[in-house]
Amino acid sequence: MSKFPVSLQDIRDAEERLSGVARVTPLLNNLELDRRLSGRVFYKPESLQHIGAFKFRGAYNRIVQIPEDQRRFGVVAFSSGNHAQGVACAASMLGINATIVMPSDAPKIKLEGTKALGAEVRLYDRYTESREQISADIAEETGATLVPAFDDLDIIAGQGTVGLEIMGQLAATEVQADYLLSPVGGGGLMAGVSTAVKAIDPQLKVLGVEPEHYNDHGLSQAAGERVKVDGNTPTLCDSLMATTPGELTWSINGKLVDEFLSVSEEDVEHAISFAFRYLKLVIEPGGAVTLAALLQNKLSLDNKTAALIFSGGNIDSDLFARCLEKYPSP
Repeated sequence: MSKFPVSLQDIRDAEERLSGVARVTPLLNNLELDRRLSGRVFYKPESLQHIGAFKFRGAYNRIVQIPEDQRRFGVVAFSSGNHAQGVACAASMLGINATIVMPSDAPKIKLEGTKALGAEVRLYDRYTESREQISADIAEETGATLVPAFDDLDIIAGQGTVGLEIMGQLAATEVQADYLLSPVGGGGLMAGVSTAVKAIDPQLKVLGVEPEHYNDHGLSQAAGERVKVDGNTPTLCDSLMATTPGELTWSINGKLVDEFLSVSEEDVEHAISFAFRYLKLVIEPGGAVTLAALLQNKLSLDNKTAALIFSGGNIDSDLFARCLEKYPSP
């Protein structure tokens, strides 16, 4: 029996549920990136997943297990965008109504994407209203099932399939990685990935990457307990704005993640431009933090091998253009 709340078998079960539904995103390599970093880098663009982010995996794994007699009441979730779209997409596939509580300042592409998938959107002010309370009220009034963004066993297991795929893809090419880097917001992706990776290769170093003003995981690791950050500092990384690690996710990440790194807003902008120019990928700010960490030498490869997760690609066009203009020759 696993000593953690989510096991490798839970992730394999999620993989089976997602088989033929979620996309198996590729694991890619780029000569220019290898040259710049003096090592080998493999990156997994979950920007190519349904709804442009890994969040579909966890949402579908959670929603598909809702009993038939409960589905008629629908689902409710709160999110700044990617979880919102993941829930909306999964619910649509399964013929279930979805209500999503989203901040009024959510990126336009994510707001429009959620509505386009058929979900009902309830906007709120992130500085004066509680999205948790609004969602709880909707669930109580309608009987809808609440689908958490990260602090949920089935969500974590679903996100863990990203790590399971990476390990299988590395093995298929007979590559032994030294490091695996993942973005960290609430910690659901990190928890699932670290569980899968460490179960398969305990020697592989797992690192989480956060925006510098939302480095609650790094601070929590240093303090030996969950730490809350202010949460009022603006950031481009809207998908990584959780102010404290989840209770469930931290019970995993606090033990399995070797180190947490942080990157600046400028580091992220540079990485977005680099990914477009050299990797031919569109990556959103929260999805680009792992690339930013390596490009800014937060971790020296020194002829070693790293696997990176690019967690999403939902970026508004004006912000994307601004990054390319600011760093025309990254």
